[in-house]
Amino acid sequence: MAKVRIEDIIKKFNLELISGEEGIHRPITTSDISRPGLELAGFFNYYPADRIQLLGMTEITFCERLDPTERKIRLEKLCNDITPGIIISREMDVPEELIEASEEYSIPLMRTKMKTTRFSSHLTNYLEFKLAPTTAVHGVLVDIYGVGVLITGKSGVGKSEAALELVKRGHRLVADDCVEIRQEDTDTLVGNAPDLIEHLLEIRGLGIINVMTLFGAGAVRSHKRITLVVDLELWDQSKHYDRLGLDEEKMKIIDTELTKLTIPVRPGRNLAIIIEVAAMNFRLKRMGVNAAQQFTDRLADVIIDEGDREEM
Repeated sequence: MAKVRIEDIIKKFNLELISGEEGIHRPITTSDISRPGLELAGFFNYYPADRIQLLGMTEITFCERLDPTERKIRLEKLCNDITPGIIISREMDVPEELIEASEEYSIPLMRTKMKTTRFSSHLTNYLEFKLAPTTAVHGVLVDIYGVGVLITGKSGVGKSEAALELVKRGHRLVADDCVEIRQEDTDTLVGNAPDLIEHLLEIRGLGIINVMTLFGAGAVRSHKRITLVVDLELWDQSKHYDRLGLDEEKMKIIDTELTKLTIPVRPGRNLAIIIEVAAMNFRLKRMGVNAAQQFTDRLADVIIDEGDREEM
């Protein structure tokens, strides 16, 4: 199913539909926008027909100076079978030849009052948001001191209970059970909750609770950039767990790698506080303060000093 269609941008930007109404259900497959200046000059060798074509004052003024026969030929070539639509900016007059061609090939021809550059920027941002790669992860997303922490682990390990305690400690819930993630940039992942379960938290034995109703609007947020993954797993006596914090594990979601911490779960451990401290420690590391590395350096200095004394 197409994520964005021409009818969506007509509603979003209040565009005037001039002709080609039969094609308003055409899908938009790329966020790139084309300004067909070279094409109007007759060079169609690399015409990006799958993009929305945006004509501003430069393109329309150039069209007006063309010979009528040549203008008709070139404007018809703009109306490719895979072209989603053509938009005229600044509410300028539309060449009659373009109206006829768009109607013949069912290419939606639209017009906006906005200036070309501003409209191009708004449309690109909208399409990049809508067409961003997406996935869904089983887990809980919480905003802890500005750090988007994705809590993962097997069902029943205590993810939701930890999230509830974090909310009570003043942090904000983004999503529980299912986190929808989209990649907005090469290294930017943003998570949100599906509409059906937004603001809801499931606690076994208690049922479903509405976090916003119980704790107020300050206890939730609609979306958050994910920067840290905390994976909860049942304590395994035979497994070696990192005790210094020097080893940095990574988890790849879509095309982005995130720092991952594995926290063993056993009775008596306060997971909420551990996750909260993990988020604070992660912030400190990004600010250049690495306690584990500082301890290692100090230990190395002590060993060197002891070695020097023995030699003396």
